[in-house]
Amino acid sequence: MSDTEEEARKPLPRRAAARTARLASLPIGYAGRTTLGLGKRLVGRPAEAVVSDVQMRTAEQLFRVLGELKGGAMKFGQALSVFEAALPDELAGPYRETLTRLQDAAPPMDRTAVHTMLAQELGPRWRKLFLSFDDDPAAAASIGQVHRAVWHDGREVAVKVQYPGAGEAMRADLRQIARAAKVFGSALPNIDVKPLVEELQARVGEELDYRLEADAQHRFHEAFADDSEVVVPAVVEGSERVLVTTWMDSVGSLARLIAEGDQETRNHFGTLYVRFMFSGPDRAGMLHADPHPGNFRMLADGRLGVVDYGAVARLPDRSLPPVIGRLLRAAVDDDWPAVLDGLRDEGFVKPGVDLDVDVLRDYLTPFIEPAMVPTFTFNRAWMREQAERIANPRQEAFATATRINMPPSYLLIHRVWIGGIGVLSQLGAEADFRSLLEDSLPGFAD
Repeated sequence: MSDTEEEARKPLPRRAAARTARLASLPIGYAGRTTLGLGKRLVGRPAEAVVSDVQMRTAEQLFRVLGELKGGAMKFGQALSVFEAALPDELAGPYRETLTRLQDAAPPMDRTAVHTMLAQELGPRWRKLFLSFDDDPAAAASIGQVHRAVWHDGREVAVKVQYPGAGEAMRADLRQIARAAKVFGSALPNIDVKPLVEELQARVGEELDYRLEADAQHRFHEAFADDSEVVVPAVVEGSERVLVTTWMDSVGSLARLIAEGDQETRNHFGTLYVRFMFSGPDRAGMLHADPHPGNFRMLADGRLGVVDYGAVARLPDRSLPPVIGRLLRAAVDDDWPAVLDGLRDEGFVKPGVDLDVDVLRDYLTPFIEPAMVPTFTFNRAWMREQAERIANPRQEAFATATRINMPPSYLLIHRVWIGGIGVLSQLGAEADFRSLLEDSLPGFAD
């Protein structure tokens, strides 16, 4: 094996032991800064200034380490960024910019490693497949980066190339993060870190195999081929670690819209975002399970482009369970005894658990508020209020939440749903949510 090939095969971007040490520095650093902050308060510095300083330094280190390491570290950071709107107000500012940057950026891979991977996956004569290939990446993410090229038939294409060693790095990162989940939870109140890491660990194999992603993207492309509002790029070629799709020009992602968009544009793309997420299962038989804003692109003509199908939920009945829509409709219609019975039937309330109907109503009503009114404006304040109700042991909602079970078959659907609401809250989008549910959520219109 040549020196170049050996280097390209190394875990990204450095040896596994060094990656583990970098990740271990996150909780240790947070604990150290917290202790230092206590000392500063004891000698008289204002508490607010000390807390803000600790938060800002933690946020800076969080992005620097998670972003530079890519792999599972950055995947975890991107997943966290979806829930940024749930952070307490005093934390939101320092964390917002650093977490949001993880949605749409990553350090690039060396071009030699790119060429080596293309030769391994597409053959030593891979250049013959392209009329041109841009060595500078157009986009980079957690386990791969995208290059712009022209396919041999003249089509402009996007070539996604997986980082060498991505599998090993991703699994090692997530193991380390899982060990430190409790400390991460202390640094990020209102975000339940442990189940998020567990779900990412369970789906590592699927995310690493671009052949599965190619199949999922092809199905979504076929399902939305004639759609006037949503664009899914077509699959051109694929292997385990390289995926070629048609190129899609955009004016930016929803991450950019969150940072600087006007209200009308936020409402427009927020509505398309919701419609895609809910209609995808019925049309493609799958749920797009990576709702972070970097995967959703704004096209110049007002359409929504959707990329990255590495994380999807392949639904057994090629649709979201109709019981979700039926129970949501019963709640909207104030038939809470039917809601409680349905939750018991589906395993959300285990046998023997005593749960009062009125307590259930008080707990769930704020969550279903968007479906109870003609239009609803999602915002960070609303999202934080819901997160704090569940996270605060002194509130009744906390006790109620501990008595509700999440069946395994609903875990991914629940995370995507909550993640989607988190994105809408970052957008501050106003949407006719109830109408969208009636059109796209099985069981709700009934």
